[in-house]
Amino acid sequence: MSVPLAFWDSSALIPLCVQQLQTQRSETLFANYGVTVWWSTQVEIISGLTRLLRMKEIDETEFIEGKQVAQAMAMIWIAIKPSANIEREARTLLELYPLRAADALQLAAALEWCEGKPKGRVFLTFDQRLGEAAAQAGFALE
Repeated sequence: MSVPLAFWDSSALIPLCVQQLQTQRSETLFANYGVTVWWSTQVEIISGLTRLLRMKEIDETEFIEGKQVAQAMAMIWIAIKPSANIEREARTLLELYPLRAADALQLAAALEWCEGKPKGRVFLTFDQRLGEAAAQAGFALE
């Protein structure tokens, strides 16, 4: 039996790559939802892992292992590719919600994924601002 898809933000995926406070929650979500992401998620995950390494929250071994986990996940997730429609939608979202450019692009990719019908679709993030915007756009959060 397959699990339903959800749109995942990197903030919910990084705890699957390295041990963090949210790891158990991410593991539960991963057991319950397939992974759909925007095209730049791999870059965001590496950015997050690098930040954790620089802040000495993980060591070099955890960093390398985290990158390997991220690469393995990338083999199974569905990535929404960039498009002119996503770019237009992101510009609109920036005017509607207090988002950074990358978050607007990500939310626009999520809207592309659900063909503009977010009702009943799940958006997974541990980022409060992005989560609030996704909920206001019509996505369910967990």
